[in-house]
Amino acid sequence: MKITETKLRGCLILEPTIHKDDRGLFFESYHKSNLESVIGERINFVQDNISVSKKGVLRGLHYQTGKYAQAKLVQVLKGEVLDVVVDLRRDSNTYGQHFKLNLSAKNKKSIFIPKDMAHGFLALTDDVIFSYKCDSYYHKEAERGIKYNDPDLNIDWEIEGVDLIFSPKDLQLPPWKDR
Repeated sequence: MKITETKLRGCLILEPTIHKDDRGLFFESYHKSNLESVIGERINFVQDNISVSKKGVLRGLHYQTGKYAQAKLVQVLKGEVLDVVVDLRRDSNTYGQHFKLNLSAKNKKSIFIPKDMAHGFLALTDDVIFSYKCDSYYHKEAERGIKYNDPDLNIDWEIEGVDLIFSPKDLQLPPWKDR
């Protein structure tokens, strides 16, 4: 598995080694000790989540605060998304900057998102199945978010010609400056 750091310190792209033959293929999507050796600390994923989305669904930007902050390992099991991560760490030289990458069942890439980063994605195909491994349990009282189209973040979601679909909650997320 190839692990590459993005411009956001600690945010990693994981690209598996694919083994193909006439029966199909095999790959390792997660290897605890390999990931821990790169991030330099232990990781204990305690909750796996799956979301299913149709084309045009935009989820995010979400995060949890305080002792409930979550590190995540995300991947697409079916379809394709544009995945976006925003650095919320005030002491980081990339504070307020974002990273984006197309994740798909075809490219089999995943992203490790450290604590104190916001995350969201746009479903680019129908029937997207998106998987999240989280190192902390979900706590409603710690849940926060940032409006997807905040002008200070200036994220290009590459949405030309796509009819966006949001949850009512995501439509009410605050701007970056009010988070």
